Amino acid sequence: MKINKLILLLFLATGVLSSCSKDDNDERFPVEPGGDKPGETPNLEIENYLYDAMSIYYVYEADVPELGENYFDSEADKNEWLASFDSPEDLFNNGLKVPAPKDRFSFIIDDYTILENNQAGIQTTTGMDYGLVRFGSNGVLAYVRYVIPNSPADEAGVTRGTLFTDIDGETMNLDNYQSLLGRDGYEITVAEINDNIISNTDETIALNRIEITENPVLLSKVVEVDGISVGYIMYNSFTADFDDELNAAFGDLKAEGIDELVLDLRYNGGGSVESAVDLSSMITGQFNGEIFSKQSWNNFLQSQLSEDRLVDRFNDKIRTGEMINSLNLSKVYIIGTASTASASELVINGLAPYIEVVHVGSNTVGKFQAAAPLYDSPDWDRQNRNPNHKYVIQPLIYESVNANEDAYSEEGLIPDIETEEDITNLIELGTPVETLLAAALADITGNRMAIPATSYDSRFTKIGERGETDVDYQRMYIDEIPEEIRKKAAEFKQ
Repeated sequence: MKINKLILLLFLATGVLSSCSKDDNDERFPVEPGGDKPGETPNLEIENYLYDAMSIYYVYEADVPELGENYFDSEADKNEWLASFDSPEDLFNNGLKVPAPKDRFSFIIDDYTILENNQAGIQTTTGMDYGLVRFGSNGVLAYVRYVIPNSPADEAGVTRGTLFTDIDGETMNLDNYQSLLGRDGYEITVAEINDNIISNTDETIALNRIEITENPVLLSKVVEVDGISVGYIMYNSFTADFDDELNAAFGDLKAEGIDELVLDLRYNGGGSVESAVDLSSMITGQFNGEIFSKQSWNNFLQSQLSEDRLVDRFNDKIRTGEMINSLNLSKVYIIGTASTASASELVINGLAPYIEVVHVGSNTVGKFQAAAPLYDSPDWDRQNRNPNHKYVIQPLIYESVNANEDAYSEEGLIPDIETEEDITNLIELGTPVETLLAAALADITGNRMAIPATSYDSRFTKIGERGETDVDYQRMYIDEIPEEIRKKAAEFKQ
């Protein structure tokens, strides 16, 4: 079964020309109510969009035979194959992408507003960021890692270290904890651990969800230790809309004349590649224009792109055009854990060829691919989207290595100073005695004997954390496909 992609290209070229003078509500997509032309299988319009986008942009396109240029004999054969799947989700997950562990992160969603809000830092939440562990055969314990300022959880008195096992009087277990935590509002019963026994207290806290835009710069301060001025920033997500807040925090540390920097990414699951490059330029500044990371796309796009298009470079401006506040450091301490992923790992790996990076904590997630949102439009961007549906996909589009072409495995980045926080005794973030920060400060002061001794509590097994059901969980993405690549893709379709 084979079909030349020229057929698809001609279709797209026609769409591009007709869209130049029309808006989102034009007639580029004439369909009957229900989303398909008379006689067509339901969802075929959507499934063709998924197929076209994945055949051109998917980094693992060569591993999916059906995406090959000459796989199908005819357009009808291809449509028959597409129609054999139960839904667009079924096609995407079971027909167009390779399975985990090679691809753990490509996804499809039927409402692009959810994705766009998520990437802007907008979420519906109680404001309580928590981790989840299993204890015993089926029990679930939640521990609060931090609280978003001015959120319902903050106003209700929830603090870092709050423990709970019960929601609305019902004890969480492996079967019900996700549904209990997913309620619009609920009451937690505060728990405590005494003599290794978890028990409830008499304290209950009522919480409700509201829409919050979270500033990922949770903390920025200076810690003085043994005459050394140490800057500390806790940064929880590479959210493009808050690049100016991050830059301002670095400006404050620069004005303070700090000697060392501890960047806390322990709960940072990633986000925008551009924000990661900018953050790395804030830490340094002396490498403007040098290669920060290199991109490896699929065989077709890799062969068509210029060498300069295949790299990200240190720079001196954030996306708003504001000049970057650079610290010009030759060494940085970065806290990374099993919750540290994608763009966070990109920073650690990208800085390594240029300055000394001391990784404090534990192995990171191991996410080294970047993705991009691809819409059903002539150029797969947000403009001129098909008005008949709201599907969007965010597939992996390239793999990333640093300037020395060093990558990291799916096991993640290995720490230089290994230590873990005690979930049953979480100390206030940003204080010198907090476990992970204390480990970094001990190394800074040359007193490694003071690094807190920690051992993993075998009673608990990590099973999840806040945000794990979000569409963009632990993803690294570029905000949009660069123009040069879009043009190459369009040429391929002509």
